[in-house]
Amino acid sequence: MEVKIGVQHAPREIVLESGQSAEDVERAVADALAGKSQLLSLVDEHGRKVLVPADRLAYVELGEPAPRKVGFGAL
Repeated sequence: MEVKIGVQHAPREIVLESGQSAEDVERAVADALAGKSQLLSLVDEHGRKVLVPADRLAYVELGEPAPRKVGFGAL
């Protein structure tokens, strides 16, 4: 699943492919915004952990990954 995170006072958004389900990501964002944790913590496909301070979150966009195109055929 593709996750885009906007961070206040940062010129670029954070984009990562996460192996977590949409529900898991949504729960982590809700917990961070509700003050249950001070950091939004997500793990990408390669096992890298992304930590964003909850008070700096501008937005989080959840989307399905685009299917990978393989081959040389015409579209």
